[in-house]
Amino acid sequence: MEFETTSSWIWDGVHHHPHVFGCLMLTAALLGLSTSYFGGIGLSSFPYMCWDLGFFYKKRCEKKKPIRVYMDGCFDLMHYGHANALRQAKALGDELVVGVVSDEEIISNKGPPVLPMEERLALVSGLKWVDEVIANAPYAITEQFMKTLFNEHKIDYIIHGDDPCLLPDGTDAYALAKRARRYKQIKRTEGVSSTDIVGRILAVNDTKACNHDDKLSSPGDSFTGNQSSSAHISQFLPTSQRIVQFSNGKGPGPNAHVVYIDGAFDLFHAGHVEILRCARQLGDFLLVGIHTDQIVSEHRGKHYPIMHLHERSLSVLACRYVDEVIMGAPWEVSKDMITTFNISLVVHGTIAECNSMLAGIADPYAVPKSMGIFRILESPKRITTTSVAQRIVANHEAYMKRNAKKAESEKKYYAAKVYVSGD
Repeated sequence: MEFETTSSWIWDGVHHHPHVFGCLMLTAALLGLSTSYFGGIGLSSFPYMCWDLGFFYKKRCEKKKPIRVYMDGCFDLMHYGHANALRQAKALGDELVVGVVSDEEIISNKGPPVLPMEERLALVSGLKWVDEVIANAPYAITEQFMKTLFNEHKIDYIIHGDDPCLLPDGTDAYALAKRARRYKQIKRTEGVSSTDIVGRILAVNDTKACNHDDKLSSPGDSFTGNQSSSAHISQFLPTSQRIVQFSNGKGPGPNAHVVYIDGAFDLFHAGHVEILRCARQLGDFLLVGIHTDQIVSEHRGKHYPIMHLHERSLSVLACRYVDEVIMGAPWEVSKDMITTFNISLVVHGTIAECNSMLAGIADPYAVPKSMGIFRILESPKRITTTSVAQRIVANHEAYMKRNAKKAESEKKYYAAKVYVSGD
């Protein structure tokens, strides 16, 4: 025990004061390591002590095994609440593995998903905190799947929010992980859920059906949502801390090639992820302009946007391809704006939504075009906010039934809600 204590003291000296300790050892060698200096440690002991120091040094320098955490979900109608949950999960470890529940499992446990597996995978993979994705994960953590996570994927902990996740039979979906003591909990993000977003779309669709007022709607638009006219008003309370948590916190370098792309980015979907990926590949820094609610409403119809500015901004900030956003970007890209942000290239996708009644408005990209720094990007996917929302309207009854069931569990959650520290 005494020798171990001595070795620990020696190691601390080497680690924290290498130069001082080196001088002491050299002095000791020159003095012959007499017993009067080192309490009986003779010259013959010196090689063994050096070996001992080398052993501890090697052990201390060995790379620490990364802590791998797992979180799963349906991630249907991906929103900033999902993103924040994954951000918190990543903070509990070094590497985050995300399981995306299969379409079949969602149908049997919750009802039809709005987004198919391919689109949900694109959204989850596009988040800056995600390291790996497991497709077609089971809805419940079975014993077999838990062993697969621990043995094959080297998972240390399984993560879930503080809101209960119950199976159709009423049992806890994470009971096995809790019994194995490999479970950790994060704080639920208040103010949004996929159920809430579906509710906004369905409520406004019903309102429009009653009012027969489609004068300012986009072509083919039979749903869309304006929180001001909907019973499903956003409950999100934005804070500066949340924006900081989502931000990269870094600006472009002095010689960085800054690419700028703008839009509404409403109901953030796989099409958004893909166009942002393409835009980021064209430079060193991607700056994204998020249009105000008023601008979106003026150019897309009075029932837009479905998500308000801060909600849309966080969804974009969470994307791994985005470096910075302008919250409330102007409609027209001006010369002053290009100079202020040192923009090298302005891009715009081929798939976009706009009110046909406003076709005669001034070109918002006239200035970058005149400067020769504008480029049209071929959108990899033809998904739009309109097409996503129309899927919900097309299955109106199924989603109404699902939302009614979910609303009951949400009501119980908020009735028993208590403050949870963290986040």
